[in-house]
Amino acid sequence: MDASPRRPGPARRLMLLLTVVVCAAAAGGCMALSSSQPETTTRAMAQRDGDDLQSDYQSVIRNSLPSVVQIQAGDSLGSGIVYDTKGHVVTNAHVVGDAKSLRVTIATGEQTLTAKLVSSYPQQDLAVIKLDPVPEGLKPATFGDSSEVEVGHIVLAMGSPLGLSSSVTQGIVSAVGRTVSESGTGGATGATLANMVQTSAAINPGNSGGALVNLDSEVIGIPTLAAVDPQQGEGAAPGIGFAIPASMVKTVADQIIANGRVTDSGRAALGITARTVLDDNYEPSGAAVVEVVKGGAAEQAGLRVGDIITKVGSTEITTVTSLAEALASMNPGGKVVVGYLRDGDSRTAQVTLGEV
Repeated sequence: MDASPRRPGPARRLMLLLTVVVCAAAAGGCMALSSSQPETTTRAMAQRDGDDLQSDYQSVIRNSLPSVVQIQAGDSLGSGIVYDTKGHVVTNAHVVGDAKSLRVTIATGEQTLTAKLVSSYPQQDLAVIKLDPVPEGLKPATFGDSSEVEVGHIVLAMGSPLGLSSSVTQGIVSAVGRTVSESGTGGATGATLANMVQTSAAINPGNSGGALVNLDSEVIGIPTLAAVDPQQGEGAAPGIGFAIPASMVKTVADQIIANGRVTDSGRAALGITARTVLDDNYEPSGAAVVEVVKGGAAEQAGLRVGDIITKVGSTEITTVTSLAEALASMNPGGKVVVGYLRDGDSRTAQVTLGEV
């Protein structure tokens, strides 16, 4: 996405009212007089600026929307992005769910196509499906460089919100580097996703798996979830959505296409299953180990079932979610000091992190 000076947002297109300075030589002074002609010129220039931005939007939509598809998995609808001319489509893992066979509608035609799941990677909420047979005229999306995404860049979200295919909303990048946790089934915590792009572009059910595109027609992320406002009955918080960055999308998709699965996730792991524990005041107070993976990082460091993890590095751990978020910012092979309770005694262990 590029919101460089050659393509500023409307807020940077403010035009100063031109004034004509008339100097009275005899009086030895100057006075500023407003001119009606410059005011007209200002309005005309502002109109041209608005036309330019609208033209940019329309160009991006023409370039990018043909690469965005609608995906039907059972009774649910979501979105996807054409990844290559071989029929691969990348989307969210939660869009495809447990479905092995899916129905796909591309933006350039009303005909529904069939697709099969190649592989799903729920830990990063990404999946790749493949159209079968592969139709002619597929237009793969162009993916941008996530490292160049900056707050304030203008973006368009494309997908099928509420089943309305080929819908487009606009906004800006509100923040980068967010770590968020999805809601899982049965009230459990779903995937914890690091380095997410936060956007003000509206993201609604059905947008998941679609495209977040910059003004250079580059996909800079996959819209995945919207923030929840607990004060609004668990409803979505307007203008706060999150997208998986393009760099992670490409890393996962390339591995799935080449190997049929993710072989190098880059996600750190302790090698345990845990649950949140409460203190005497019924407040979350740590993550209790309920299962230790044989040969995993935790076992090798001496952690065992029943230990309650309270700290990872300098981060206090009170819930399973906070534990997952702490690990999301770390890398496999890294060393970290883990604080934990065993039979009420405080202990520490240096852990060499494994991989999910």
